Amino acid sequence: MFSSVAHLARANPFNAPHLQLVHDGLSGPRSPPGPPQRSRHLAAAAVEEYSCEFGSMKYYALCGFGGVLSCGLTHTAVVPLDLVKCRMQVDPQKYKGIFNGFSVTLKEDGVRGLAKGWAPTFIGYSMQGLCKFGFYEVFKALYSNMLGEENTYLWRTSLYLAASASAEFFADIALAPMEATKVRIQTQPGYANTLREAVPKMYKEEGLNAFYKGVAPLWMRQIPYTMMKFACFERTVEALYKFVVPKPRSECTKAEQLVVTFVAGYIAGVFCAIVSHPADSVVSVLNKEKGSTASQVLQRLGFRGVWKGLFARIIMIGTLTALQWFIYDSVKVYFRLPRPPPPEMPASLKKKLGLAE
Repeated sequence: MFSSVAHLARANPFNAPHLQLVHDGLSGPRSPPGPPQRSRHLAAAAVEEYSCEFGSMKYYALCGFGGVLSCGLTHTAVVPLDLVKCRMQVDPQKYKGIFNGFSVTLKEDGVRGLAKGWAPTFIGYSMQGLCKFGFYEVFKALYSNMLGEENTYLWRTSLYLAASASAEFFADIALAPMEATKVRIQTQPGYANTLREAVPKMYKEEGLNAFYKGVAPLWMRQIPYTMMKFACFERTVEALYKFVVPKPRSECTKAEQLVVTFVAGYIAGVFCAIVSHPADSVVSVLNKEKGSTASQVLQRLGFRGVWKGLFARIIMIGTLTALQWFIYDSVKVYFRLPRPPPPEMPASLKKKLGLAE
């Protein structure tokens, strides 16, 4: 599968040198003549500076590694905030707000209590990041080649949504066991303090169902979240370079490009938090309780109940998403991976629309 995808990806319109040729008017048999010698040299130089070819196995492997770092490190860093948010969702009478939640947690568990669940968080979200970012690149290339160059540009938002949803489906299967363990440690005082204590205890009580009973509501939470995360980010980056950044992306330094990445990531993160919060509340309660179903939890929480902890989640997810995109893009810069610019309208489509002679 990967070898065929890699072969198709080489003709992908997201390929930076190809887009540059389209931009220079050199792609396609009917393109007007230009200064071919100089442009071809520039395109060749762009390819030579990369450490691997776009769509190669090395490219996808390093993208997956970037996902491991971006998700594993950031989610682990916000464990204290995530712990308080989970406790606000499952016991709103005791943990009445973000500041009150921190105060009560510190009083009961001390400073070390704020780090509960860090191990399953790191392992689970590292696995999720590997699948989320790695498979996103795979599915984006695959679906793009199915659509063709012109439809890829016209339907690029749908492409981002489909590719991210497909990637997250598999990412959540990898995440579910550690997410269930993390929530059990964080929301049931005295149940277990470490991953090594919690896993055998959960398996003894409920079997494998303990680790995967929350996968369906996890899909409900994470798939809309990831669709918003990737589609909003991609279109926000495009809009920033078009309307805000005073010079073309090609003229920006790597540091300036990473600043744009961080800003677009934060904007996407705010929308992600809002879209996915109700399902996040259901997942938190479901993994705490034995024998409950997602529909029962949703009915019991009601409309107001599922929005508890939204402010804390916006702060957490906004910062988290911005840092994830920043780390992911930084990994691409460090390993000199191809980083395609925002998509441009193909020359053939411009001619069809009467925008070019």
